Amino acid sequence: MALLCGIHPVLEALRAHGSRIERLCVERGNKNARLQEIIGLARQRGVPVSFEEKSWLERKSEGMRHQGVLCYMAEIPLLDAAEILETTSSPGLLLILDGIEDPQNLGGILRSAEVAGADGVFLPRWRSAGVSPAVVKASAGAAAHVRIARSANLRQLLDSVKAKGYWVVGLDAEAERSIWDVDLTPPTALVIGSEGGGMRRLVKESCDLLASIPVRGKVSSLNAGVAAGIALYECIRQRHMKR
Repeated sequence: MALLCGIHPVLEALRAHGSRIERLCVERGNKNARLQEIIGLARQRGVPVSFEEKSWLERKSEGMRHQGVLCYMAEIPLLDAAEILETTSSPGLLLILDGIEDPQNLGGILRSAEVAGADGVFLPRWRSAGVSPAVVKASAGAAAHVRIARSANLRQLLDSVKAKGYWVVGLDAEAERSIWDVDLTPPTALVIGSEGGGMRRLVKESCDLLASIPVRGKVSSLNAGVAAGIALYECIRQRHMKR
C-alpha cells in the first residue's frame, strides 16, 4: 500500500484512481479550501475520511510535506509493454528510461510525460527507481495518469517498438546531431539514459539515431529530467508546426 502526502498528489489520486484509495486522513480543524475540496471529492468517491491531529499526520508522513492531508492507496498498477504499444495515439510518442534511479528525477519525468501527452513510459525492471510514494509526490500527482510499464530487456523492447513503426531517438550529450535537426513528427520513442552514465552501450546501439540538446553555458549536460522535458516539447513543437 502506498502513502501519498500533500494536497496536489492526493487530489490527483482521487480524481484518477479514487476507487483504489483505502483511507483519507485530514488535519482536524484545518479550514483550507483545498482540503475541503478533497474531502468533498473523497465523499463522492465513497472513500473513508478520518480527521487526525497535526502531530499524528507528521508521524505518519515520515518527513514528507503533508500540507494537512495524506492518503493510503493501492499501488499504481503497471501495464504490460504490449498493452501500451497496442493502444497508442497517432503519431505516437513514447518515453523509454534507461536507469533513472533518483525518485525526484523520475517523478519530474513522469510529470513532463503526462503534460506532453505521451502514450506511455517504459522503465527497466532493474537499475531503476520504482513508482514509489516519493516518485508520485515528485510528479505532483501526474504518475496517477501516466501509463507505465516495466521491461526486463530494453533491447527487446526497442525491437518491438521499431516493429510498430516507431523512430527510436536516444538523447546523448556527445551526439553530433542536435535534436533540433531531427524529424520528430513520425511516431517517436525517446530514450533517456541515467543521471550519471547515460544510456548503456547496448541500448545506445539499438537506437535509430542519437541526438544532443545544445548547451551554451559552461556545464556540458542537463539533468535527465530537464532533458526529457525539452525533448518531449521539441516533439510537440514540430508536430504543431506541421499541421
